[in-house]
Amino acid sequence: MCNNECVNLSKYSSGSDPINQIMHDSCGIGSVVDIKGRKTHSTVDDALKIVEKLEHRAGKDASGKTGDGVGILLQISHNFFSKAAKEAGIELPPEREYAVAMIFFPQDKVKRARHKKLLEILLEKEGIPFLGWRKVPINSEILGEKALGCMPSIWQCFVKIPMNTKTGIDFDRKLYVLRREFEQSINSETYVCSFSSRTIVYKGMFLVGQLRRFYLDLEDKDYESAIGMVHSRFSTNTDPSWQRAHPNRIILHNGEINTIRGNIDRMLAREETMSSELLSGTDFEKVLPVVDNTGSDSAMLDNTLEFLMFSGCPLPKALMLTIPEPWNKNEDMPRLKRDMYHYYATMMEP
Repeated sequence: MCNNECVNLSKYSSGSDPINQIMHDSCGIGSVVDIKGRKTHSTVDDALKIVEKLEHRAGKDASGKTGDGVGILLQISHNFFSKAAKEAGIELPPEREYAVAMIFFPQDKVKRARHKKLLEILLEKEGIPFLGWRKVPINSEILGEKALGCMPSIWQCFVKIPMNTKTGIDFDRKLYVLRREFEQSINSETYVCSFSSRTIVYKGMFLVGQLRRFYLDLEDKDYESAIGMVHSRFSTNTDPSWQRAHPNRIILHNGEINTIRGNIDRMLAREETMSSELLSGTDFEKVLPVVDNTGSDSAMLDNTLEFLMFSGCPLPKALMLTIPEPWNKNEDMPRLKRDMYHYYATMMEP
C-alpha cells in the first residue's frame, strides 16, 4: 500500500485524463542478447551491469536513497525455477509447459488473500491449472524510506499449460486474456508485472545499484537467460511508483511519446469496430480497453503492441504500424513497402 509519499494510481480512473499534458520522462535503456539463444548467468549479470551504469538516466528523490524505478526483463530460467519452485513445495512440468506471474500485492493480509483467491478462481474458470504460490525472496533493508513505505508484497504464481494448448504464443495468449480479466477485477493496489511462459520482469522503486541486491533470485548462478532488457526510470513530472518502474513486458522504450494523448483517444474510439479471429468474442471483450491509462507512455505503447501481437499481428509488423518510418515522400523506399504503410495509415496512427 502507498503512503502519501508515493503516487496513488487509483486517482487515474478510466474516465479521467490519463496523462497530464506537462508529464514527461527521460529514461535509460539497455539490452544484452545471445544471438545463438544460449542461456547463461553471464547474460543476466551483464544486463545488470548495464543498468548500474545508467545513473545519469535514472531519477532519485531528494534524500538520494529512493530511485524512480529500475527493472529487468529476462527469460524464464527453467534451471532456476525448477529448483526455486521445489523449495516452495511446487513440482514444475517441463520447460515452456508452465508460466510464472510476477505480482505486486498489497501488504494488507486480508486484501492480499482476497486478490490471490480471485486469481485462483479465474484460473479455474479459464481452465488453466494452478500450481502454487512462491513468496519472492528480497532484501528490503537496502531500500530508501519512500520506497519501503509503499513496497508491495511480492509473489510469483505458477500455472500449468492447459490441455490442447500449444506452447509459446498460444499459451501466452491465454495468459494475456486471463491477466487482463484479473486486472480489471481488482483495484490498483495489486499489479501484475508480467505473466508469461517465456519471460519475466523483476522491478521496483530502486536506485540503479539496488536491483540485484533487492531480488536475491538475480544473484543466483542458476538463473540463466539468453536475453536481458533493462530500464532505469527518470520521472521528470511523472510520479514514480513500484508499478511504473520498467513499464515493458514486450519492448524496451524510454518514453517521450509526444502524440500519446491522441493515440489513447484513437485507440479507445476504434475499440467498437475491432475484432480478431484469435480472440473469441468473450475473450476480446475481456482484454478491452487495450490501453491501461494508469501507466506511462511507454507502458501504453507496450499495451498496444501486446494487444496487436496476441490478436494475430506479427510483432515486427506491429512495430512498423505503431512506429512507422517516414514513408510518404521517401522515394528511396520500395514501392511495396510504401504502399503497405499507406494502407495501414488508414487504420493505425503513428
